[in-house]
Amino acid sequence: MPDLPNHMGHPPLFDFSASLRARRRAQVLAGDCFLDRAGAEGLADRLAAVTRKFALGLWIGAPASEGDPLKEPVPPDIAPFAQEWVCADFDEHEILNAGENRFDIAASVFSLQAINDLPGALVQIRRLLKPDGLLMAALLGGATLSELRDGFAHAESLTRGGASPRVSPFADVRDLGALLQRGGFALPVSDVERLMVRYRDFYALARDLRAHGLTNVLSERSRKFLRRDTLMALLSHYAAQHADPDGKLRARFEILYLTGWSPHDSQQKPLAPGAAKSRLADALGATETVISGSRTSS
Repeated sequence: MPDLPNHMGHPPLFDFSASLRARRRAQVLAGDCFLDRAGAEGLADRLAAVTRKFALGLWIGAPASEGDPLKEPVPPDIAPFAQEWVCADFDEHEILNAGENRFDIAASVFSLQAINDLPGALVQIRRLLKPDGLLMAALLGGATLSELRDGFAHAESLTRGGASPRVSPFADVRDLGALLQRGGFALPVSDVERLMVRYRDFYALARDLRAHGLTNVLSERSRKFLRRDTLMALLSHYAAQHADPDGKLRARFEILYLTGWSPHDSQQKPLAPGAAKSRLADALGATETVISGSRTSS
C-alpha cells in the first residue's frame, strides 16, 4: 500500500512499505542484532531503578495479528517488569491498534524509528496508558552512522554532482525531551548511550545494517542501483577518513532513551512563581542588591 502524503501534501519522510520489507528481510537473515540487545538492556537498567510493579504492559513493535512472521515475544530483559504483556505495532496509517486496554507501562526498542508523526505516536501511547503509567523507549540518535553519511555525501558529490538521501535522519536527545512534553507526558527524561563498532570491511557493516532492518527506507531515496564509481569513491573515503591504524572501519551508534509518565495528580509539580520559602542569595551565601527594581546576587 502506498504511503499517504502528510498534511502539507508532501510525501512522508519514511516509506512504510519499505520499512516493513526491511524488517521482514532482517527476520529471515536472523543476524547478530547487537543493537536490539543493547537497547533492551538499556531499558532494563532504567526500569530496574523504578520501584513500581507493573501489571499490564504494552510492547510496541510486534504486530497484533496472529500468525504474522514478525510477531516476537517481549525481550527477556524486559519481560519480568510486567506480569502480562500485549504486543502491538503501528499500521500503515501510523495507528497503534492495542485494543481497549489501559496499560501500566509501554516499552519500545527502535519500533518508533521510522514513524513519520512521532509526536502523534507519543500522544497515542499516552492515551493507552493509565494515569501515572510509564513509557520507556529506545531510539537511534543523531550521531548514528555519521561516518556512513559523510562517506555517501562525499562519494555522490564527487561522482554525481550532488548527494541523495541515503541515511535516515536521527533525532537529537534534546529534541526528544521536548517531544515527550509535546506528547503530553509528565516528568520527561531523555538520555544517551554511545557505542563505537569496528568492522573489518565495509561489507560487514552493510550486512549488520541489513540484519537490523536499518537499510534506506526514506520515501525520497533513489530507486537506482548504486553506481560502481560511487561505491568505489565511498569505500576509498570511508577507509581514508574513518578507519583506525589497524585498518578497521569505525561506525558510530547512539541509543537515546525516553522516559515519560502519563500525568497524574500524585506526581511532583513545579512550584508556582513566588512560592519559594527561602532566597537564592541565602543559599549561595551572597549579598543581594536591588538595581532598578530588580535584585541581583553577588
